[in-house]
Amino acid sequence: MSDAVLFDARSDGIAIITINRPERRNCLALDVRAGLFEAWDRFERDPDLRVAILTGAGPKAFCAGGDLEEMVRTGMTVPPRDMFALPYDTIELSKPTIAAVNGAAFAGGWMIAQACDLCVASTTATFAVTEVKVGRSSPWAAPLIHMIPQRIMMELLLTGKPITAQRAYEIGLVNRLAEPQDLLDAAIALATEITAGAPLSVRAARDTVMLATEMGRSAALEAARHASTHCYESSDAQEGPRAFSEKRTPRWTGR
Repeated sequence: MSDAVLFDARSDGIAIITINRPERRNCLALDVRAGLFEAWDRFERDPDLRVAILTGAGPKAFCAGGDLEEMVRTGMTVPPRDMFALPYDTIELSKPTIAAVNGAAFAGGWMIAQACDLCVASTTATFAVTEVKVGRSSPWAAPLIHMIPQRIMMELLLTGKPITAQRAYEIGLVNRLAEPQDLLDAAIALATEITAGAPLSVRAARDTVMLATEMGRSAALEAARHASTHCYESSDAQEGPRAFSEKRTPRWTGR
């Protein structure tokens, strides 16, 4: 790993990925983009890692978005499809992810926070889709309609005006708020709640949410039943009820 993106593989199955360019407000410069591709791939390939937390270094910015200097220098028009490492989009992931937003999440910073499954934010964090301020566009924001109401989304995209972490929590963009000094601990606590569950059950649950988001009711029910078969037929599906009846903690194997 380069020092632009730090990777901490913890012994509890949680990976912490940190964008480490605070002097540039953790913008998505070339070295950061390369580091994120490598970090997400490392997370997905490690069978001992079950949840990843993405955060930014320093107190000011989670990620300020794309590298505008690079856009000017290269005369960039439409960004290449594979330019940014977006979980579940340009990066194939099968495990849950959490954005721990420590400061400003603007434009591309909002984009990568939005791409994660869950979001914990510092009370001092701010969020904005600022593309209208610099003549760019935000097609990546389309899935936002499944997270927040249409008129709120419309205002955010049309004005580019920042919102506070509290407002982001109120509209459903953020799952939990934490004081700045407690942010990472709060994200780890949420990740720990996930890792306490059976691995195949967690995967089936995540698949169910995404299928329900993308399909109509009947199609989602059918697809979710299919996605759950492997879970039901696993050893863990027998271990869970057995542990409950024996009044002990389950010993998950993920098989």
